[in-house]
Amino acid sequence: MPRVRKGAARHHAKKRILKKVKGHRGPSGHLYRSAKEAAKQSAVNARIDRKRRKRDLRGLWIIRLSAACRQRGIRYSQFINGCKKANIQLNRKILSEIAASDSTAFDAIVETAKKALSV
Repeated sequence: MPRVRKGAARHHAKKRILKKVKGHRGPSGHLYRSAKEAAKQSAVNARIDRKRRKRDLRGLWIIRLSAACRQRGIRYSQFINGCKKANIQLNRKILSEIAASDSTAFDAIVETAKKALSV
């Protein structure tokens, strides 16, 4: 059986790895062995940050809602409790968008939540 030398396939595999780390500084940007490690670690970090982005956005929505609620004389926790009691099934993302763009609609939601708390 003839000896197989992976010529073209190896070249394409190396090019694929080096393309992934294009723009990295130092040896990890142009030396294959370092580039393999850098590409692997960047893939790990990308996965972690995809999960982290969801946490960060939820925190941002809560901060926006908290500020909007404080302007209307209610705490964030009371507002969320009132929304649950009033059966308002809007999530925090939509509530924060309403608070930022349509203040009259958000005022109505806050009043509904306050009424549900007092009952």
